[in-house]
Amino acid sequence: MKIGVPKEIKNHEYRVGLTPESVAEIFKNNHEVFIQKDAGLEIGFSNEAYEKAGATIINSPKELYDISELIVKVKEPVPEEFQYLSNKHTVFAYLHLAGDPKTGLELASTGVTGIALETVTADDGTMPLLSPMSAIAGQLSIVVGSYHLLKPNKGMGTLIGAFQDVDPRIVTVIGAGVAGTEAIEKAIDNKAQLKIIDLSEHRLNELEKIYGNNNIEYIVSSEVAIENALKVSDLVIGAVYVIGKQAPKVVTSSMLKHMKPGAVMVDISIDQGGCFESSKPTTHADPTYEQDGIIHYCVTNMPGAVPLTATQALNKATLPYVLELANKGIDKALAENKHLANGLNIKNSEVVHQAVKEALSLSG
Repeated sequence: MKIGVPKEIKNHEYRVGLTPESVAEIFKNNHEVFIQKDAGLEIGFSNEAYEKAGATIINSPKELYDISELIVKVKEPVPEEFQYLSNKHTVFAYLHLAGDPKTGLELASTGVTGIALETVTADDGTMPLLSPMSAIAGQLSIVVGSYHLLKPNKGMGTLIGAFQDVDPRIVTVIGAGVAGTEAIEKAIDNKAQLKIIDLSEHRLNELEKIYGNNNIEYIVSSEVAIENALKVSDLVIGAVYVIGKQAPKVVTSSMLKHMKPGAVMVDISIDQGGCFESSKPTTHADPTYEQDGIIHYCVTNMPGAVPLTATQALNKATLPYVLELANKGIDKALAENKHLANGLNIKNSEVVHQAVKEALSLSG
């Protein structure tokens, strides 16, 4: 199979679909790999390293798409790339169609087959290709949240956690999935006072057995519970995810008026539309904005801040699936692996994933 890896063009996106090590494995399986020139250069993967692994370097995106069948990306194709796509292509990437319905439908109209990393499943009910990036985003949420609490960054001017005999600051994490759990652990490491909010009492009980009760509250999610937590919080992490669908708006705009001025909210769910009503997508170049005195961080590619770590982690998860698609062919691989088939979001100019269809208000 002819496999193409374009250079990512989203704002400050330096991750790359395949590492040289992954290319070498694919090459061993007798497939051709085409890498757009300098696709991995910003994170230390030179064109020469890719060539040594067996890849061919391609100068332009048009040439790369023209020659390739399977496109391995990190982020969803953006409108500038739609001109290169057709029904001969299969794109294997994070698509997040529900996060931007208009652009998602435009992508589908190109005729491309789109397999979304975020809806590929596993036997245990987890999302094995979403989890690595969720984990990174969860850890980063505490890092960027702490940074934007600094007064020069328009925050209230406080350190997260305990400092000498000063009372610890309060971190609220809404959603205790992969991203939320990483945020929880990072907040505990920082000795913060922590409020964990989740719909599942079972999940809260699991976490209580792991982390105990010292400076931690476990709260079953409700509008009142969230509002009460926000009133006293310095940093709020939104980590709510529903497979294929837009994230529910668990924090309303009216709740902001009762929060501390200079508090920070980090919306990890922004790729799926955001779980704060006041969220709007931002970039690494301009990551925050202020609404009602509250700092919002809503960067849509958070793991792109640590592109080398993120690329290496992602490749460990995705390489077996890339090999399966290449070795068997797209149709056979999807037919024989129900979990990979759950990643199929668009085909023949239509959205075919049921949850994504519902999110986009499509019938059927």
